[in-house]
Formats: sequence, C-alpha cells, structure tokens
Amino acid sequence: MTRKEKIRLIGTDTYEYLIRWREQHISQKNFIILLSFVVGIVTAIAAILLKNLIHFIQGLLQNHVSVEHASYLYLIFPAVGILLASLFVRFVVKDDISHGITKILFAISQRKARIKPHNMWSSVVASALTIGFGGSVGAEAPIVLTGSAIGSNLGRFFKMDQKTLMLMVGCGAAGAIAGIFNAPIAGVVFTLEVLMVDMTMTSLIPLLISAVTATSISYFFMGKAAMFQFEATAPFALSRIPYLLILGVVCGLVSLYFTRGMNACENLFRKMTNSYTKLVVGGVVLSVLIFFLPSLYGEGYTTISFLLNEHPDKLLEGSFFYEYRNVAGIVFLYLFLTILFKIVATSATNGAGGTGGIFAPSLFVGAITGFLVAHVLIYFGVPIPARNFALAGMAGVMSAVMHAPLTGIFLIAEITSGYNLFMPLMITSVVAYLTIVIFEPHSLYSMRLAKKGELITHHKDKAVLTMLTITDVIETNMQVVNPNMTLREFVAVIPQSKRNIFPVVDEDGVFVGAVHIDEIRNILFRQELYDRFYVKRFMTSPPAHLLVEDTMEKAMSVFDRTNAWNLPVIDAYGRYVGYVSKSRIFGSYREILVKYSDD
Repeated sequence: MTRKEKIRLIGTDTYEYLIRWREQHISQKNFIILLSFVVGIVTAIAAILLKNLIHFIQGLLQNHVSVEHASYLYLIFPAVGILLASLFVRFVVKDDISHGITKILFAISQRKARIKPHNMWSSVVASALTIGFGGSVGAEAPIVLTGSAIGSNLGRFFKMDQKTLMLMVGCGAAGAIAGIFNAPIAGVVFTLEVLMVDMTMTSLIPLLISAVTATSISYFFMGKAAMFQFEATAPFALSRIPYLLILGVVCGLVSLYFTRGMNACENLFRKMTNSYTKLVVGGVVLSVLIFFLPSLYGEGYTTISFLLNEHPDKLLEGSFFYEYRNVAGIVFLYLFLTILFKIVATSATNGAGGTGGIFAPSLFVGAITGFLVAHVLIYFGVPIPARNFALAGMAGVMSAVMHAPLTGIFLIAEITSGYNLFMPLMITSVVAYLTIVIFEPHSLYSMRLAKKGELITHHKDKAVLTMLTITDVIETNMQVVNPNMTLREFVAVIPQSKRNIFPVVDEDGVFVGAVHIDEIRNILFRQELYDRFYVKRFMTSPPAHLLVEDTMEKAMSVFDRTNAWNLPVIDAYGRYVGYVSKSRIFGSYREILVKYSDD
C-alpha cells in the first residue's frame, strides 16, 4: 500500500468515526440546529466576500471615469468583465451557473435538494467579475445559490436525509439574503415564499437561526447601517391610498414588461448557438447601453440612493445627458429610457456569459417607476412625497416579478429602515402582485421549470411524491406464470399466491400479459378445459405499463389516465420487474406526509 493510499484510508476511517460519533452523541434535532448555525456563519462570510469583491473592482475602475462627460471606458469595462466571467465558467467551472434561483428550485424539485459542490464558490467569483466590471445584474441570486449549495453540501457531508437537506438548502438561502442585505426577516420570508420550504416549527427555527447568525456576522464586519439611507419626511396618510393603488397597478404592468421582455431577450440569445457570437453581441450591446446610460452600470444601487434622497439630477453625471441637465424634463426622459433598456442590459449580461440575477434589477426598475409615477401625479397637482413612492415602487415591482409580496414588503422595510411606511409597501406590493398574476401565473424564477413540468416545490402533492420512487412501492411477491402453461398447471399455481393477479412472462423474462382470477372464474372449475386451454389464451394486456425509472408523478398520471388500480413495471428491455398498486402508493404517500408533518 502506497503512502497516499494509507493517508486516504486514515481519512476515510476518521470520517466514518466522526459520523458514528455524531449519531451516538448528538440527536438529530440538536444537530440540525447546530448545522443551521454553521450554515449562517459560512453563508454570511461568502456574502461579505462577494460584496467586497464587487466594491473593490468597481472602485478600481470608476476612479478613471469622468463625471462631466461621457466616458469611453464604459465601452470597454463591461465587455471585459463578461469575457473574464465567461472564460472562468467555461474553463474552470465547466458547468452552467446562470439563473441561480431557478437552479435551486430545480434541485429541490428534481435532484432531492442536492446541489453541486462547485456552486459553493463558483458563483461568487463569476458574479464579482461580471458586476464589478459593470454587468447590469444583481449579486443576490448568485449568493443565494452559493448559500443553498453550502447548506446542501454540509448536509450531504454529514449524511443527512432528504428532508434535512431541503431544510439546509432553505437555511443557506435565508442566510444569504440576510447576510447580503442585513435583512433577517426578509431572508426567512424569501425562503418560505419563493423556495416554498414548508413552515413548521421544526423548519422555522433553523431558518431563523441561519438568518440571525448571518445578519450578526454581517453587522460585525460591515456595520449596522441600513443599505439605503432613507428618512420618511411625510408619514402615511389615508388620502394617498388611491394613488398607491395606481402605483401598484403601474408596478404590476411594468413587472409584466420586465418579465416578458427578459424572456424575449433571453430567447434571442438562446437561439445563438455559437458561444463566441453570444459573447460579442452581448458585450457590445451592454457596453453601448452603459455608455449612453451609465445608470445601467452594475447593480444600480447608487441610482436608487439618488432617487430615495431626491437627487435625480446626479444620475446624468458621466453621460451625454449631463450637458443638457438644465433642460426641462431631461431627467425624466433619462429615467424612462433607463427603465426601457434595463431588461436589455440585464439579458445581454447573462446571455453573453456573465453571471448575475434579477433581484437588484427589479429593485432598480421599481425605484425609478415609483419616482416617475410620483412626479406624474405631482404634475397634475397631487401633493405626494416622491421618495416614498420610489420606496413603494421597489417593493411593488420586486413583489410582482418574484411573485413574492411578503418578501418585497419586508426586504424594502429592512434595507431602508422604512418601517413606518409598511402600509404603502403593503398596498403597492399586493396590488402589483394581483395585477401580474392576471397575465403570468408563475414568477420569472419558476416559469422556466413550470413550462417543462419540472416545478414541484410549488405543488405540495408533487413535492411529497418526489420523496417516493417506483422501487419504494413496487411489489415483487406475485406468482409469475408462463404463457405456455396449461390451465391445469395454472390452477395448481393459484394456492401458492396471495394475490389475484398473475404476471405472464416468457422464457426471456419479458412481460407479455397478466391473468386476473376474477376474469376467469367461469372456466376454473371446468376440468374438461384443463388440458385444452393455455395461459396465453386467457391472459389479458394491461391498460399501460410503467418503467422502473419512471417518476412517481408520471406513475400517478398513468394511473389517472387509465383508471387502473394495478400496473406492471418493466425495465428498458421489457423484462418484468414487479407490480405497483394505487393502494400501496397511497399508503406510502400517507407515511411520508405524516413523517414530514409530525412537527
């Protein structure tokens, strides 16, 4: 045995000892709490690292950008960032890491909450390069994927069951949102509302622990100041409710444009089969847009700060519009164009090979929408505070795009300390959500999976079915018969079986039919037929069959379509494997439901 093999053997023995020691000395419930605490710490560190990397890169680059006129460096920076991120993903990661939230939903729905280990770090590097150099996307989806991957892989390392893995994925997501925004409530609500992790006391406590731990770590390293410095100068008034309803409808319609526009732009990039073509087209489109509209650079949080503090004129700095800053209406034209082209910039960033999410873009578009609606109303003589409407607009657009009104409400309140404006946030978010669901039943995150029939987390019956496989419910205790057996030989076999179904299998093990006792009772006692009738004469074909690798969702679909109560299971070569019955599935379903709801 070589030295390397000895070291590997020692490592394996140590690992197995650690797992056994944990099982003997720490209860499952206490260990889950401990794991949620660790997940919160590690996820917060990842969030802090990502945030600082982005700020460091942006600080280095934007020191060379002029304020008084358009900078041609904007034609270079974004394209370079996408190129670096794309090369990193292609040659280092060698896997698709885009659409982070969608990937988490897919992992929960289709991969039993298992997320690849490289997702614990790959999205941090790729998104830092993308956003730091100007990519018009957000860092939240990448860090949520990172946090969920940390939770999933920690759970797998300690050999946790699927139920716990799903909870650890949720803890990672909650810790990520809490850590990057200093928003613990929003982190928990996001996990419950978007990832659809069931809210029981057993699941809620670990989520809270991860979120609070991540926020505490973030406070320690980044300070306790709110992400956006905002002070409400005009408290909520009942007279503004009609105008908030209008804002909610507008936010819902803007979110519809955002959602469908993003899908349309992504489809255009998807049709480009050559990755270098995507890189060139996306890089050029993004760079040109940022050159003319510098507010599209990066996450856009600077733009939000200017609007919340009522300094929209500062948005013109570093653009062609700066020399026309005294022209009436130029700021509003600039803001309108920014909303119009934001989806193009975001889609170009991701389509070209960059890595980022739509979390920040939805906040960005929402703030501008609220600000513009406020000024339109002010133009018609309605005395309303524009900054409050910008705040409500953030909640409205994000709630509608994500189909998550509670997340929008609590996140905006926490990142701005605008707790005294809960009513405007609630009204706008709910109306915006109700507006978009008329047109789009799924969020931008989930619609990709829903179109493929792969979205299960938002359907509780399907979620339980994912815990089952065909092999969990298959019955193999039936007496198999041959098609060339005589009726006499068949009658002799009947006492050996406890079931009234007899699968018929040929010499190669291939399933050819079945005999149901209830269907042949009229000939069982006619002894003159015993040597004249063969099994192949009175066997019947089932209405359908299942493959051993079929999902339980597909199996139930076949049962519903055929109205059958028992169906045979075969392998890819048609060989008989066993039978599945509805009653067995229902029994197993109930056992899992009780197990997952016992708290």
